[in-house]
Amino acid sequence: MKLLRLPLLGVGLAALCFSVLAAEPNAHAVSYAIRDNPEILVLDARGAPRGLMTSTMTIPVKPGPFTFVYPKWIPGEHGPTGPLNDISQLKVSANGQPLTWRRDQVNMYAFHVDVPAGVAKLNVQFTVLMNAPGDVMATPNLFILNWNRALFYQNDTNSKDVFFKPSIILPKGWSYGTALPDPHQAGDRVDFGEVPLNMLVDSPLDAGIYYKHIELWRSGNAYQMLDIFADKPQDLDISNSLIAKYKRMTPEALALYGARHWYVYHSLLALSNAIGFQGIEHHQSSDDRAPDDFMTNPDEQLLSGDLLTHEFSHSWNGKYRRPFDLWQPNFQMPEHTELLWVYEGMNQYLGDLLSFRIGIRKPSDYPEYLAWIYSQMANEPGRKTEPLIDLTTAAPYLYQVNGAYPEIRRTANDFYTAGELLWLDVDTIIREKTHGEKSLDTFLHLYAGPLDTGPITKTYTRADVERLLNDVVPYDWHAFFQKHVYEIADLPPTTELARAGWKLVYDDKPNTFMQAAGKQFHNDDQWLTYGLTIGKDGTVHGVREGSPAWHADMAPGMKLQAVDGQSYTPEILAYELKQAEHETAPTTFLVEQNGWYKTYNVDYHGGPRYPHLVRIPGIPDMLAKIMAPHAGTGM
Repeated sequence: MKLLRLPLLGVGLAALCFSVLAAEPNAHAVSYAIRDNPEILVLDARGAPRGLMTSTMTIPVKPGPFTFVYPKWIPGEHGPTGPLNDISQLKVSANGQPLTWRRDQVNMYAFHVDVPAGVAKLNVQFTVLMNAPGDVMATPNLFILNWNRALFYQNDTNSKDVFFKPSIILPKGWSYGTALPDPHQAGDRVDFGEVPLNMLVDSPLDAGIYYKHIELWRSGNAYQMLDIFADKPQDLDISNSLIAKYKRMTPEALALYGARHWYVYHSLLALSNAIGFQGIEHHQSSDDRAPDDFMTNPDEQLLSGDLLTHEFSHSWNGKYRRPFDLWQPNFQMPEHTELLWVYEGMNQYLGDLLSFRIGIRKPSDYPEYLAWIYSQMANEPGRKTEPLIDLTTAAPYLYQVNGAYPEIRRTANDFYTAGELLWLDVDTIIREKTHGEKSLDTFLHLYAGPLDTGPITKTYTRADVERLLNDVVPYDWHAFFQKHVYEIADLPPTTELARAGWKLVYDDKPNTFMQAAGKQFHNDDQWLTYGLTIGKDGTVHGVREGSPAWHADMAPGMKLQAVDGQSYTPEILAYELKQAEHETAPTTFLVEQNGWYKTYNVDYHGGPRYPHLVRIPGIPDMLAKIMAPHAGTGM
């Protein structure tokens, strides 16, 4: 092939490409939507039972080129997750006349329109598609509204300076819950007061036909509500004893942090198998989603009892105190997620801690839970090559990924679980060095000060965190975090267990939490034995690098058909696992993959292997003190 020399064409193309590149997003534009002239948003949700809403906006404008944008980077989701696929049937008009709009060729979240002379208001309408695979937001009986999915706003403005007056029209007979201020309901329409865009996006709304509104706590005009919406009415038959435990959330959180940075707080809980499990934090509310039986099945509370407490804790750690580079002045500017090892990692520890302190899980069960999560992190191959900091930095990508061998690549979930172990270590170090006079609670009182305010944000850096810890107890915290976060660490912190008076052992007695997980998720966890995780239909989901199954060349996607000649069931595999302890022959797996059948011989003879913590004689039980209720104790 002969290459042509086309220098002039090359220059021309470069110039053309440059002309269509979208400008970097900023927050310097003067907002036309001010408090006295807000953007009017009316959301007709009467079609929500079939997965549709209609959003109608009246946007203040000035004549000339105008760009409105759909929120892209969503707080709490830590990524560019604004669902463009939700937008349909977009129409723009002014003074009753339709206007032509065009999507930006580079920034597909931006839409351009030329505003005619004499026009001060732009009318924008679109149909919100609420459901997609893996992203179901509505069922015939309830819906979850994240306002960022239902609005546009003026480009390059600061979200604190763009004011909205939102309204919603509900399906007939439905109730709702939200932290939005000044609600006024007439029939099925609810009008709210004027709020800045950042507060609107930070105030989700749940609604449904089957509901319960439960006041959990009140002090003067401040209160916490639990707003539950269910697909089935029987899932609202929640025991008084469980509600009594949730009523301890605010007292225990205030004992933990020493201050409050919200006026009202709504724990919004949607119970639906169709929607799936999720928790997203907001400053004065949380968007919590769980299976139908979450509030009526003890195993659900045992395994996931930190759902509400984790998101509630984020009001302090994540919303009030936020990494300096994670807070952005609008929703088009990329977030930087390096410090998620504090934002999410510490919060995983605190959310679990609160769930034990309020009694959702028994404090005496924490050692068993800790053994479970410690064994997960201690037997993860990816930690030999990937430091924790890479996971937090890559979080916007890792939150979205799927695929085989996640334990080699590592996932966003790791900085939650690894973060819990990291911050437990911090807690035990403080307690040891101060002979029990101080703890992580002491740090949190400094971190979450001053005393009560409304929903404001105070940013921090890594240096700020280390300085506050040094104010609690002098220690080389910089080197500590450098070792466990910024460098490769083959194992989780290894001294915290002994410091707390416990040691990790493995035996053939099932771990309580592993057993509950197997029952709830219908899986067969053989990660610590053969090196396999197996789904309810016998499909292999994971193979641990270096394990017996790995050396036998087994792989994810295989479907187990038989074990040592018998049809596979978890019970048969458990039987053969124990038999293998007394035999020298390998366990034989017959698998099917893509229509092919093959036999794999897995050479493992160690028997069942479950993690537990056992007490070290003579060393005080620090875990019992950490997990014991603190409200009213002065601890």
